[in-house]
Amino acid sequence: MTTRIYSVPSISCEHCKHAIESEVDELSEVSFVEVHVPSKTVRVEGDASDDSIRSAIDNAGYEVEGIVT
Repeated sequence: MTTRIYSVPSISCEHCKHAIESEVDELSEVSFVEVHVPSKTVRVEGDASDDSIRSAIDNAGYEVEGIVT
């Protein structure tokens, strides 16, 4: 299982958190997702590909700036 932390600068509120978590959580290969609003990051654990995670975040209406870890 892989853990990735994505930087998403446009995260600003609980709505952002819910939208991203809901979209990423739909990926069957994701076992855990958590958006941290103050640091504007998304932590994802599981075997989902980087492309599928980025696509899910994009589908929620947000753009990944890069990977923190």
